[in-house]
Amino acid sequence: MAASQKLQRCVVSQTGKHSASIIFLHGSGDTGLGLRAWVRDTFHLAFPHIRIIYPTAPPRPYTPMRGAVSNVWFDRYKISRDCPEHLESVDAMCSSLGSIVQDEIQAGIPKDRIVIGGFSMGGAMALHLACRHHPDVGGVFALSSFLNKDSVVYQAVEDRQAAGMPELLQVHGASDELVLHEWGEQTSALLRRAGMSVSFHTLPGLQHQLCAPELQLLRAWLVRKLPPLDQETQEDD
Repeated sequence: MAASQKLQRCVVSQTGKHSASIIFLHGSGDTGLGLRAWVRDTFHLAFPHIRIIYPTAPPRPYTPMRGAVSNVWFDRYKISRDCPEHLESVDAMCSSLGSIVQDEIQAGIPKDRIVIGGFSMGGAMALHLACRHHPDVGGVFALSSFLNKDSVVYQAVEDRQAAGMPELLQVHGASDELVLHEWGEQTSALLRRAGMSVSFHTLPGLQHQLCAPELQLLRAWLVRKLPPLDQETQEDD
């Protein structure tokens, strides 16, 4: 897979002046369009000043599916915290997704007005992208996600502790049987220990899915991280 592969993307445009952007990454086997539809059917996540970009991972063989081709951001040796990361595929995708970050910067959006996040595998991909390659973005979020216990992300956070890292929002369902709640908690604890500011929220009864209360929580956090600029507020008045 080419390191600079151009990714398909679904974009929800802002309704007013564009002054911030969100890159929202889907889970394994999904698409940007599929995640956009899931979000739309669950909760109205749209903003007057924020563009939301839903990229699609290119199809590739996925080891946990016995090598079957799937839309995944990277390969895994297995779905577990207790195995090495498949860094070759992770790093290639960081390069491809980095081009989306650069596109937003070229469109006039400051790096600290860009937030990167995702659901499930998309959240893990967002952590690699933000913490290792774009630590000066405005924030990162991970919904129902985890990192392997020896992830290189932890060392990246520790190495940059003095320079600062983006704030992380994590949300996880207590009843998640695919990505266990304790995996999310352990990821949060290790990131905090490395020096990252993390807000971890548990949603009772939630399985491996999105829900309206979760997206309401995410929306409030996004508005705090990416508030309208003073000029926009004045123009709206």
